[in-house]
Amino acid sequence: MLAIDNIVVRIAGREILRGATANLPAGRRIGMVGRNGAGKTTLFKVIQGTLHPDDGNVSWPASWRVGAVAQEAPGTDVSLLDTVLAADPERMKLLAEAEHETDAHKLGDIYHRLEAIDAYTAPARAAEILAGLGFSAEDQLRPCKEFSGGWRMRVALAAILFSAPDLLLLDEPTNYLDLEGVLWLENFLQRYKGTILIVSHDRDLLNTAAEFILHLEQGKLKLYTGGYDTFMETRAAQRASDAAFAKKQEAARAHMQAFVDRFKAKATKARQAQSRMKMLAKMAVAEVPVDEHVAPIRIPTATPASPPLITMDRASVGYEPGHPILTRLSFRFDPEDRIALLGKNGNGKSTLAKLLAGKLEVMGGEFVRARKLVVGYFAQHQAEELDTNITPIETLQRLRPKLTVEQVRTQLGGFGFSADKQLTKVGKLSGGERARLMLALATLDKPNLLILDEPTNHLDIDARNELLTALNDFDGAVVLVSHERRLIEATAERLLLVSDGKVEPFEGDLDDYRKFLLTGDNRPTRRAEAEPKQSKDVTRRSSAERRQTLKPLKDKVDAAESQVAALAGEMAKLDRPLADPLLFTKDPAKGSAVSKKRAEAARKLAAAESLWLTAQEDYDAAQAAFDSP
Repeated sequence: MLAIDNIVVRIAGREILRGATANLPAGRRIGMVGRNGAGKTTLFKVIQGTLHPDDGNVSWPASWRVGAVAQEAPGTDVSLLDTVLAADPERMKLLAEAEHETDAHKLGDIYHRLEAIDAYTAPARAAEILAGLGFSAEDQLRPCKEFSGGWRMRVALAAILFSAPDLLLLDEPTNYLDLEGVLWLENFLQRYKGTILIVSHDRDLLNTAAEFILHLEQGKLKLYTGGYDTFMETRAAQRASDAAFAKKQEAARAHMQAFVDRFKAKATKARQAQSRMKMLAKMAVAEVPVDEHVAPIRIPTATPASPPLITMDRASVGYEPGHPILTRLSFRFDPEDRIALLGKNGNGKSTLAKLLAGKLEVMGGEFVRARKLVVGYFAQHQAEELDTNITPIETLQRLRPKLTVEQVRTQLGGFGFSADKQLTKVGKLSGGERARLMLALATLDKPNLLILDEPTNHLDIDARNELLTALNDFDGAVVLVSHERRLIEATAERLLLVSDGKVEPFEGDLDDYRKFLLTGDNRPTRRAEAEPKQSKDVTRRSSAERRQTLKPLKDKVDAAESQVAALAGEMAKLDRPLADPLLFTKDPAKGSAVSKKRAEAARKLAAAESLWLTAQEDYDAAQAAFDSP
């Protein structure tokens, strides 16, 4: 058992963990969740021993080996395979001793121990893990220094999985994985023999791999049985029960307090009043945590454009002349298309995304963009290119200097940036806030084609839900690359498989694709079970119906809002001359004319505001109808 006992951690005067306590069962898979900044990484550091708590302690059986993913695999000349094999120090030590030991008895003991720890199958096991995380047989023999930081993180993950510690600590392991890697990892963790504590914002991973959920909120820990969806249902029921109990208790306290206030000064009732005062003092206050505010994500209305947005006929694309990555691309992209790109990393998903975004030009064939095409492009690596010494407002103004401060503030507000955060330097923003800033940048020009390459990294579960809702409300086309299955299932209506230099429609859903990957079939097979498939089809159709129903209502809201803003501006102009107390003395005719114009503008503004409120109510009611269970 992993025992977390009354952990208190204060950083810079702020109490991050306040008496965090939990007993985690041995040999089970536990997912830890909580809002960004709740203290999950802090608790991990306490468990690893790299951070000493102000109070409390963590303990586990003395025989346990504890392992966590290194920050990065070293950029050395050592091959990936040998780097992973080196994660088992006992095997390395025994093999080295076997080469130099001359005593037959000691040599026999060494070989016996090597056999006991299954040392001779280690290369095959290490290769299997590396392959599951996306490394080809040729890649595994290349030195680590030839790979980028993201790929080295996969090597570091492979190393800790290979070492198989008794307590495996994983902090956001899917951030550097593609969908294929995530599906493999889920399968691997389900078969893991030791205890796993995994921090993740990937809802599907937590549902598939976790047997318990450890929730960190307001510095406290609470353990729930089941995966993430079960945790959410249980917590919602508990909160409803707690709220009801708190309401009853508050009523009882108020009744007792009223008795005390009324009779404490009367001699005949003094003893009873004293008794109730003691009961009030002993009555525990039910703590019902208030739901924290979830910062919004609102994608601006798409710029109108006629179909098709993009057409391709036998196009090819790549980076080096004469060496295309993808060939024979013949596709059409229309407004409101919802497409997800599948395929292992390195097969060309990002290359296709860059072609659609205009970051790459075709090498051959035809590629035609619509005249009114406006592309918004989000890519992970762009966050690394942000200037960390300027604020979000300055970031957007630098990109679009003609925008007013008010327009920039409105855009940032739509992605959850408060007034203070808008003036905070980018270098001091969290990973999730930087991702939101990149989304604000990608949608700044009101795109009608939004291309998102792994947009959920660093977003917590609530923020991912906000993004999912925003994409379903968005009235433009979306092309999505993501390892988040829930995001794909809820937003994509078409799947394209990028593999072996080609892009082809994938006739199936993500369950078909998972089976296709894990069984190694040459082509996807359709499942016999119709019900789950129908459920996902219904979800996609519902998303499409939602967009079609809400769009005209949202257009009315926007039109009414624009009219209100225009009339308010007109009234502000008319108010300036009317503010002159001598206007009617100097020019009575002008004063009268301006006064009449203002009265007429005020009447129009009142009517416009009424239309705006009605349109907003209609939109809210339609939205609520779709969101209600």
